Amino acid sequence: MIHAATSVLSGNHYERNFDIVKESMGLAISLNKTESLDVVLDDFSEGYFSLSNENRKKLVTVLAKEYDLNRIQVRELLKQYLGLELRSGNEGESSNVDDENMFSTFYRIERNLRQALKPTYNVLFERLNNHPAGLKFLSLLRADILSFLGEENIPCLRALDSCLKEKLSAWLSPAVLELHQITWDDSASLLEKIVTYEAVHPISNLLDLKRRLGVGRRCFGYFHPAIPGEPLIFIEVALLKNVAQTIQEVLLDVPSIPEHEAACALFYSISSTQPGLAGINLGKFLIKRMITLVKRDMPQVSTFATLSPIPGFMQWLLSKLASQSVMAKVDNMEQPTGGPGSAFQENLLEPDEERMLKNSSPVTYAGKNGMEVMLNLLTSKNYEWTSSAELLSALKPPLMRLCARYLLQEKKRGKALDSVANFHLQNGAMVERLNWMADRSEKGLHQSGGIMVNYVYR
Repeated sequence: MIHAATSVLSGNHYERNFDIVKESMGLAISLNKTESLDVVLDDFSEGYFSLSNENRKKLVTVLAKEYDLNRIQVRELLKQYLGLELRSGNEGESSNVDDENMFSTFYRIERNLRQALKPTYNVLFERLNNHPAGLKFLSLLRADILSFLGEENIPCLRALDSCLKEKLSAWLSPAVLELHQITWDDSASLLEKIVTYEAVHPISNLLDLKRRLGVGRRCFGYFHPAIPGEPLIFIEVALLKNVAQTIQEVLLDVPSIPEHEAACALFYSISSTQPGLAGINLGKFLIKRMITLVKRDMPQVSTFATLSPIPGFMQWLLSKLASQSVMAKVDNMEQPTGGPGSAFQENLLEPDEERMLKNSSPVTYAGKNGMEVMLNLLTSKNYEWTSSAELLSALKPPLMRLCARYLLQEKKRGKALDSVANFHLQNGAMVERLNWMADRSEKGLHQSGGIMVNYVYR
């Protein structure tokens, strides 16, 4: 085992020598002695976490390049395969001894090809998955890889990530995950993790947490035996009479009705705790399992819906408004006497909406057209437009209409542009209703102008 005594001081912690950690990684892949493997894997994982971010990137790049598949072997096998000839008929009709021998050669090369197409780093992934705490390490490793890819698109790291994601998807199938209802009686460390990982509506204090786990509320999490005491993903549910239209209704101090009168189970927050599991759709299975449990325990509940944020709406809209404003200025410079505008110009506002915005806006937010006025209002300091009933009334029609367009029509590679919309629509839900001023928090106003959406699972 390589000891921390070989480390060098780096910042406020000891960083092991890069070459020694690289050597331990190679040993973790090549070692055949099972009795020594756990020690080597421990040593490698400890060494990896001791490295600086720069050296981690360097190490996973070495892993991706030096332990990739053997392409010379793959090419040779492909040549052999393409050199074989099918005489006549097909496999099902072949009874001739020569044909059987021919297909035997096909099977052998195909088997060898399948083996050759597996990168050597697969061995490390599989050994870590069978190692105590190895699954958690792999999740953290992939989080690092995704971070590196966010900085720079490196093809070999993209291939490494694709392989690791495929492995994690198989190892985290619903069959091996445990569904647990999280309650106030759970351990303090688990409850602390719920507070830390809540990503949609931050938990402000212990009273808020107790309320979310109390009467009229449910919280379910998916756990894996290899990562005890830590949910991979959890969902928060409110039991209500009807589908809520504002997050304020959901986060009230006291549930408005007794549980036995509830007819709707409303999912208002789904949080993933592991950045390294991005793109692995555990939420789909969690929602389905949760619906099954609620229907079993509360047969009177007939509606399963969400009250969801729209995290990309304002970014999309402000970008649209800003680009249209720039194009209008360019057109004015090129055609000072008027004339047809650019083919890319689009008035996002209806005539009535533009007129109402211009008439309602103070002089400080004036613009050459309604879109400029709208842009000035939406980018105002401290969201001042939310304090004026007249401005709220003027902004509501265009914002609600454009939000519907954003959710239903704006696509990226054929999927909904909004990440939350894509998640629910891909899982079989339907857009039910847009809710005006449903989340007046700073985060809600920043992301979606306060608008939230109900998706319904039928």
